[in-house]
Amino acid sequence: MSMRRREFLQSGALAAAAALVGPSLVLARAGTQPKRFVLVIMRGALDGLAAVPPYADADYAGLRREVAIARPGSEGGALPLNGFFGLHPALSFLGQCYGAHELIVFHALASPYRERSHFDGQDVLENGTLRAHAAQSGWLNRALAQLPGASGRERGVALGQNVPLVMRGPAEVTSWSPSKLAALDEETLQRITDLYASDPLLSVRLADAMSADAMVASEGMEGTPGAQATPAAGGAAAAQAAGARYGQLVQAAAGFLRSADGPSVAVFDTTGWDTHANEGGAQGQLAGRLKGLDAALAQLKEQLGPTWSDTAVLLVTEFGRTAAVNGTRGTDHGTATVAFLAGGAVAGGRVIADWPGLSARSLYQGRDLAPTLDLRSVFKGILSEHLRVSTRALEQEVFPDSAAAAPLAGLLRS
Repeated sequence: MSMRRREFLQSGALAAAAALVGPSLVLARAGTQPKRFVLVIMRGALDGLAAVPPYADADYAGLRREVAIARPGSEGGALPLNGFFGLHPALSFLGQCYGAHELIVFHALASPYRERSHFDGQDVLENGTLRAHAAQSGWLNRALAQLPGASGRERGVALGQNVPLVMRGPAEVTSWSPSKLAALDEETLQRITDLYASDPLLSVRLADAMSADAMVASEGMEGTPGAQATPAAGGAAAAQAAGARYGQLVQAAAGFLRSADGPSVAVFDTTGWDTHANEGGAQGQLAGRLKGLDAALAQLKEQLGPTWSDTAVLLVTEFGRTAAVNGTRGTDHGTATVAFLAGGAVAGGRVIADWPGLSARSLYQGRDLAPTLDLRSVFKGILSEHLRVSTRALEQEVFPDSAAAAPLAGLLRS
């Protein structure tokens, strides 16, 4: 990089008749021998200057004050990356990925959105256009619709109450929900199956749900505790609660992704990144949430086993946070931030950043890290190299009006 100006049967079988809706994980099949792609949306606006502190920037410590992350080697210091940027000390697994050349960090990047509404920012992040509410479909769904065999095939399953916008559109998807009810006994299940047999739609839905549940159960997900845990304010408590919340998601994801007949593309949400007050530095609220997410990613790698080598996991957020700390020891809505691309399929061990600097004159609107990399360039690079979406489809169907955002090349192993 340049350092100068130059990132669902366990919910009850009756749910099968209701489109199997359920925490937003969408999985989709991408081809006969697909690579695996996981998109993690970090809703709430992650503080990129905390997750990947530019500790060597002369203006960093002064802007961050009590939440600044110290240099590598210091107590509570950043994990080393390249001598200028570090990783938040809670991100130990991602640090290992970096050392194994399985992580790329993107910094000072943003979607085309330039305001500070979570709802609109997330809409632009997911719809793949220049404006909020400009499309009723999402860029990843449109990309899947361009792949061979997409027509007439159900493209995937969503874990969560709603299919997120990024996976709505022409490619067919369904949904899967983790259980809040006790498992059905075999007699009850057989009666429901017999009842649904006379209705083609319901019988297909039930069969799909049972198949999906079998994939997840194969990963030992049944009985996983803590899926509904509420993150606490403290760092350690937040890490434990977040880890329990994410654990069920990643176990489900691993069950689907490892299956030869299962989906190969996944999307799930994480929350809790809106740190307006008491954000903390190396310890505290944000550190706890980062630690919980980091542990879940480590769990995903472990449960994927050999499949990890064909997997790319992209973590993105709607926008960043202010460069300076506010009066409540937190940060407000900002602009540029970070993204992470991890996995065995990633040509990693790099930070990609056209660093604008943190001096007063370099800040966007005098308050935010300035964006120098378009997030769509990252999306395009992954879709092109990993899922083999054509250049024509990327420019005309997936990301309209994006000619200025050239795909980043060389992100995946050849």
